[in-house]
Amino acid sequence: MNKKLLGLVGGMLLASTVFMPVHSYAALADNTSVETISRSVDVNDPTGFVVLSDVVPDIIQEVRYFSTYNFVGDRINGYTQPSILMSREAAEALKKVSDDMIKQGYRLKVYDAYRPQRAVDNFVAWAEDLGDKRMKDYFYPEVDKTRLFADGYIDAKSGHSRGSAIDLTLFDMNTGKEVDMGGTFDHFGLESHPTWCGDPDTGKYTGKFEGKSVPKNGKITEKQFKNRMILREAMMKHGFEPIDTEWWHFFLKNEPYPNTYFNFIIDDMKK
Repeated sequence: MNKKLLGLVGGMLLASTVFMPVHSYAALADNTSVETISRSVDVNDPTGFVVLSDVVPDIIQEVRYFSTYNFVGDRINGYTQPSILMSREAAEALKKVSDDMIKQGYRLKVYDAYRPQRAVDNFVAWAEDLGDKRMKDYFYPEVDKTRLFADGYIDAKSGHSRGSAIDLTLFDMNTGKEVDMGGTFDHFGLESHPTWCGDPDTGKYTGKFEGKSVPKNGKITEKQFKNRMILREAMMKHGFEPIDTEWWHFFLKNEPYPNTYFNFIIDDMKK
């Protein structure tokens, strides 16, 4: 093959694989041709996503960003249906978590999973409006709104937009109530950190806290810390990873779209 033709073919192959999901590369090991596995990822295309309740029918849903009970105080852009969406890979992994929890008398209660980029943009615009403090008493009582970006509570990009992150808690089927985690979903503060009053790596309660002063809500109890660990251990057992700032947030370790921030709206995907 002459150099000109070789360069043309190389350029075509590069162009066809730039946006190929990571998991597609596994096909190369089976000598599958590039033409059959390469595809671009359209941020407005929900192909590869599922309605979570179709895969995990036992979940309880409270779609906070479809309602007005969230830190903004309005329904968030892109949430046109009270549905929870995830990549198929993440949903199938969560099904295993759900099955484990049911055996222990719990169900998973989900607040959010896939979050379109337009919703993240909505958060950014709200954070920049320093005069809007309608929900401060409920979600960030001790955090100055001028610190939301600097302290990492709001960012221009979210792992949720990649489709394999989820915000959730446990629901106790014996009591008919949410499990007491010593804090609420989307609370901005050190009390939401998995390390608050304990060591999540060992699962040991210490009663110690970060910072120089105890926040208004104070320490969490050993029982509350242990409840957080029940959720954390179950999620990690089935391929999810936690983050350092929110006990309720996990993402699939081997997520299929690690570099793609999707922007299609939330709908029931049954049109």
